[in-house]
Amino acid sequence: MLSKILSYGLQGIEGFLVEIEEDITAGLPHFDIVGLADTAVKESKERVRSAIKNSGLEYPTKRYTVNLAPADVKKEGPLYDLGIAIGILVATGQIKNNKYKDFIIIGELSLNGEIKKVKGVLPLLISAREKGYTNFIIPKENESEAKFISGIKCYSFSNLNDVCAFLKDEIQQEEIKICNFDEIKYEEKNFLDFEFVKGQYSAKRALEIAAAGGHNILLIGPPGSGKSMLAKCFAGILPELTFEEALEITKIHSISGELDYKKGIVFSRPFRTPHHSASAVSLTGGGVHSKPGEISLAHNGVLYLDEFPEYSRQVIEMLRQPMEDGCITVARANATITYPSSFTLIASMNPCPCGNYGSKDRECKCSASQIHKYLAKLSGPIMDRIDMHIEVDNISYADLNSDRKEEKSKDIKNRVDKARNIQLKRFENSKTFCNAKMSVMESKKFCKLSKDCQLLMEQAFDTLKLSARANDRILKVARTIADLDGEEEILPRHIAEAISYRTLDRKYWSV
Repeated sequence: MLSKILSYGLQGIEGFLVEIEEDITAGLPHFDIVGLADTAVKESKERVRSAIKNSGLEYPTKRYTVNLAPADVKKEGPLYDLGIAIGILVATGQIKNNKYKDFIIIGELSLNGEIKKVKGVLPLLISAREKGYTNFIIPKENESEAKFISGIKCYSFSNLNDVCAFLKDEIQQEEIKICNFDEIKYEEKNFLDFEFVKGQYSAKRALEIAAAGGHNILLIGPPGSGKSMLAKCFAGILPELTFEEALEITKIHSISGELDYKKGIVFSRPFRTPHHSASAVSLTGGGVHSKPGEISLAHNGVLYLDEFPEYSRQVIEMLRQPMEDGCITVARANATITYPSSFTLIASMNPCPCGNYGSKDRECKCSASQIHKYLAKLSGPIMDRIDMHIEVDNISYADLNSDRKEEKSKDIKNRVDKARNIQLKRFENSKTFCNAKMSVMESKKFCKLSKDCQLLMEQAFDTLKLSARANDRILKVARTIADLDGEEEILPRHIAEAISYRTLDRKYWSV
């Protein structure tokens, strides 16, 4: 008695077809699973046996051999339980028609026959659809992930008996209805508002530009100057996600188990804040199962690193490649997987160990060697990859208790949205979503400079001893400033403002 069930597995955020072949023969009772299965897969034999028996179905005392093909690809997780169980029921003649051959079957079984949710359903369904598979059976708890994927027929079930009845045409089951992302998207807004931040107008302006263009930014200032509060307010002015961006984020959060299964998709941009004690693996990804790290979980969102120099030098330097390429390749002994990691970095730091170097009203007690050692934790290549360096000083008591009304986040966000819409139209035929992620060819096309702008750039390049990368960052920031002003061309004032955001690293790093 032989059966073959189609299922699907995941490597990173990409799926691959898994054929569950089952052979049941007479002999001493035995259950063996082959095909490079991990521990969670091999343990499915106990879950499957109990689930079948406790569902009132027959489980003959025979010799069971289950092969997961392709045999040379690692299989992980309990998502094959349901497929293995259906294969046994087909092989033992309890499901006699061939309806099961039309479906990709996914799900974890509990001992009483209930079907439990599994990780990674959304990327799995998208990968399978791209390979031409359109019919799926998934757990009831995962149906919210499937309702945003068009072009497929997906059926969700809560227990093994209902799946059997459906495959035997004993019951009818409605397919999951497709929802429109733009019509139902929602999110509880718990962000801090810029109206509660007194003063710091230059920092607010810089954060507005960073949000509009997706630019990396470094906030430098003494303790208590409001760096962390400014960073947390930043989340409230970020533009809304497009559906394509939301799908990319949801793929990563789904395989990491961090997805809210009731919503089924991520509706707002991630804002990740790992502690400075975070290890390199937790930040970049990897481990036994090569899972995504914080920089991938921040994809299309924000990675906020407070007390930037306190992170280990290894962790900081690991940011260089993903900041440049928008992706990271996790290479391990059992797999090499590439995860997207196109994030906006917000880093904050003190200018010295005591925090008062450069302050207009506080005296620094650190020696030049102490300051140099502290700042040396941040290398030149890292600083080059941060588009804007902003000085945040302490505010006066008068400013702190002023009755002046500060601009609200929603007003800033309106300007950000207008600028981002300009960029979406500009890059509508590419995978670029914002100015900061422009390719070299796109920069040449959309960042053309007049003679006056070129002269200003030349002066800044020679005076500040800028690198080619820093020059490119200035052009992209200037393009964003022009978008905020509603200008089609980059003007000298846009270049001048963009250059002003590159001068602070010379002030501090020349100590």
